[in-house]
Amino acid sequence: MHKLVILVDLPPEGAAFEEAWPQFLHLSERMPGLQREATSHVEYVLYGDYQPALMHELFFDSLDAVHQAMSSPEGRAAGEVLQRMSGGRLTLLIADHKEDDLENIRKHQGSTE
Repeated sequence: MHKLVILVDLPPEGAAFEEAWPQFLHLSERMPGLQREATSHVEYVLYGDYQPALMHELFFDSLDAVHQAMSSPEGRAAGEVLQRMSGGRLTLLIADHKEDDLENIRKHQGSTE
């Protein structure tokens, strides 16, 4: 699984950002191949100079699916809204996403395999 991670700095025009956020969500949620999404409001940064205010993750089956979604009409329109509402104060990442549940982790703790 791959995900598109969007890290957004707090823009100076917070109200404009909040007004445009539903429009961005509407467009991004229509991107082809989207499996799920998650939004996190960053409460504080434990370490580092970068201070994002928001993290939004869009999950896809593959790297190719991420690229197809971003180049789709919905993806391009969502990107335009995102740039406009954030004033370009954002970072985009594509990550190869792996996760495991706690039950499986505990099952293999102490294993030498």
